[in-house]
Amino acid sequence: MSAFAPGPRIAIVGGGIGGLAAAAFLRRAGLTATVHEQAPALAKVGAGLVVAPNAVRLLRRLGVMERFLRGAVPLEWGWEFRRWADGDVLSVERLEGVCERFYGERTYVVHRADLLDTVGSAVPADWIRLGARCTSVEGGPNGAVLRFADGSRAEADIVIGADGVHSVVRGAVVEPTPPEYSGICAFRTTVPAASAPEFARRPAQTLWLGPGWHFVHYPIAGGRAVNVVAFAPAGDFTDESWSAKATVEEFQAEFAGWDARVTDLITAGGVPGRWALLDRAPLRCWSRGRVTLLGDAAHPMFPFFAQGAAQSIEDAAVLARCLAASVDDPEQALKRYEAARMARTARLQQVSHDRRDVNHLPDGPGQQARDTALAGSDPLADNGWMYGYDAEEVPIP
Repeated sequence: MSAFAPGPRIAIVGGGIGGLAAAAFLRRAGLTATVHEQAPALAKVGAGLVVAPNAVRLLRRLGVMERFLRGAVPLEWGWEFRRWADGDVLSVERLEGVCERFYGERTYVVHRADLLDTVGSAVPADWIRLGARCTSVEGGPNGAVLRFADGSRAEADIVIGADGVHSVVRGAVVEPTPPEYSGICAFRTTVPAASAPEFARRPAQTLWLGPGWHFVHYPIAGGRAVNVVAFAPAGDFTDESWSAKATVEEFQAEFAGWDARVTDLITAGGVPGRWALLDRAPLRCWSRGRVTLLGDAAHPMFPFFAQGAAQSIEDAAVLARCLAASVDDPEQALKRYEAARMARTARLQQVSHDRRDVNHLPDGPGQQARDTALAGSDPLADNGWMYGYDAEEVPIP
């Protein structure tokens, strides 16, 4: 933070989407911050993401839509569910025109790196401190002290932990406990558009549902690639790192017997990444004194409603509102932020958790009832509580 900048010294730990969004919204609110990121460069790793209207409207207000649209693909065909063995279409919901009419914005799919670049474009470069791995946060009545792996330290009036599911900052707020392994792992790969079949290049998010497994694909990078992410039983695999790899043969073996279009996409994608999904129950509090949490550090959720990144962005917008309104009473501001966000994020954690069981039903009466329900459902209209939420308009307790 500049020595001449007004307002409290705000430290953000973590330079992912949530951390950069927090910095961007604080800047928009007239506050300043320093983002401490452990990597030597802002990470360009990860998989594709769905960016629904509840996040898009916030990106638009940050003034970054032009940059976002360079890599984002609007979902026109929308959501499409298929049966694992033969590709029979169980349900289709076309989004083009309908999504805007309901919620004022479209739904997009994008590579995580492109979304990170979009949000980061709203943060001054000199606010970001790279190669700064935070090892501890010590809270006190008037702020906190952050210590880093290189021996350096920083003092802050307010600390925001946006450092993910393995959050160091979380230990300054609640009793440290390890996350639980969910028993599910995810495979991911990217297929060049030239190597992908036409059906996978359509502007649709396609979900193939099977007993114990499901498989998802959609275009990203302005249509130049197809993102593939698939979920399978983890067995004894517990590595949560985005850098962990599997082999094409291991990926293929998980989906042996599935429709050939699925296995062909796996082959076209080359060496896949593989990571274990971690599980945490909703917290009862995520602020203590002048230290608070944001995004996965506060409320990690399974990706089955594709709301993880969106919730980080919503957190950032609400947090900036609360701090700007009570800049002279940071503890009260953080409590108001927590109160405004906790019920919504806990609900999303729960519905995302429940969706795992629905997606992975074994073939039989339960699966048939699910497929019938999908055919008659209207998820866009039925989830107005999710997509219609406006983080800059909801009342703050």
